[in-house]
Parts: sequence; structure tokens; C-alpha cells
Amino acid sequence: MALVIGNCIPTTISLFDPYIRNSNDYLRQGTPTTNAERLGVPTEQLTVWKGILDKWTPLYSKYSDRVNLRTNAITSELYDTIETAINFEKETLMFAHIAISPNVTTADLETFGIHRVIPKSSRSIPQNPITEQVDTTLQPIGGGAVLIKCYSGGKRTSIHEDANCVQYRYTIGAITPTSPIDTNLMVNQSTKSTFTLNTGAENTGLRLYIYFRWFNTKHPELAGPWSDLQSTLIL
Repeated sequence: MALVIGNCIPTTISLFDPYIRNSNDYLRQGTPTTNAERLGVPTEQLTVWKGILDKWTPLYSKYSDRVNLRTNAITSELYDTIETAINFEKETLMFAHIAISPNVTTADLETFGIHRVIPKSSRSIPQNPITEQVDTTLQPIGGGAVLIKCYSGGKRTSIHEDANCVQYRYTIGAITPTSPIDTNLMVNQSTKSTFTLNTGAENTGLRLYIYFRWFNTKHPELAGPWSDLQSTLIL
């Protein structure tokens, strides 16, 4: 489980007010050991955080009096105070240190707005080349287009787990290629297991000859074997 620390301090006046009050009170709560001591917050940081609250409180009191005391200058000072708090956190990483404290609790995280997220699982790098061939179906759909579906060992279309695309080499015409490494073949790739190959309406009535293989653009050495030659009439 990972912890998201950034942007935990509210940037609006209405939300920052309860945040700065509650977080200051919470750090000083606890007996005989305060929450600040339990979480390893240094006294200097606690003092600065309290100082931000002390500056904020009278300004917010004036701001709350919309009729008599709220002015543009008061509003600007409040936003400056919020910025001071954000910069203080960036410099000291106070909440980051709280988040990684061995004593941290769910209540701590909720008080300071530190959120838990599930990190994306990292995929290990395959060690061996792909051995599976691409299974495909070709469906002419008119206008020179051919719908191509690729399968990796199942009934549903999918990209092989060790690949990030399907690579294909093809030609159009009456001459049947004899090898997927023929230099006259055009080459392309698709990151989708179902895609449309547009050969052009002018090729209607000709044949599409095409080979496929699983391919990993980050690790080309893992490329799978070329499939048998596939062919279809272009409509």
C-alpha cells in the first residue's frame, strides 16, 4: 500500500480553516505522550505549525465578518498564509515523516489528509522469447478495410502477456510472398488485439497477404515466431 502526501493541505479558505485548527489540536492531544511525540514531529516544526494557526485565526475572524471586516487585503493575507503552510510542508516534509512513522494510525492519516492508494503492480521483465504464434481472423468489411482480430490462447482477443503489441508484415496483390522477412513486405504494429487495416479502396478485388507475431517494443529480443501466411480478398 502506498501513501499519497502531496496536496493534503487544502488550498481554499473554507477548508483550510478547520484543517489548520484540527491538525494543531490533534498534534498536542494525548497523554502522557502527545500525538506529536508519538509521530516524531520535532518541537521546532510543532512551533512553526502553531505559529501559522496564530497568524490565521485573527485574519479568519475578520474574513468571517462579510459585512464589516472582510476586505481584499484580508483575503489575500489568508491565501498567503495557506501558501506559507504548503511551502513549510514542502521544505520539512512533516506530513511525509508522519506517514512513514512506525506508530502511524488510520486516525493520523485521516486528520492530516494523507490518503492510501493501491500502487500499480510492476510487471517483471520476461527472460525468454515468446514461443506462441498469433492466432488471427481476417474479415473484409468493405472500402479496402480489413478487420483483424488477434488471440493469445483464448476465445477472447488479447495481446500476449509478454508482448505490448502485435507486429505484422503484409503485401497486396497477386504475388504470394514466400517468407515473412521478404524485404518487399510492408511492416506495422498495433497495440490493440482488434484493429482495422485500411489498405485503400483502390485495392478492392486484390488479395491481402499478411504475417503476424507477438512483439515487445521495449524488449524486441523477446519477439515471438511469425505466424503462417494469412490471406483474404479485399472488398
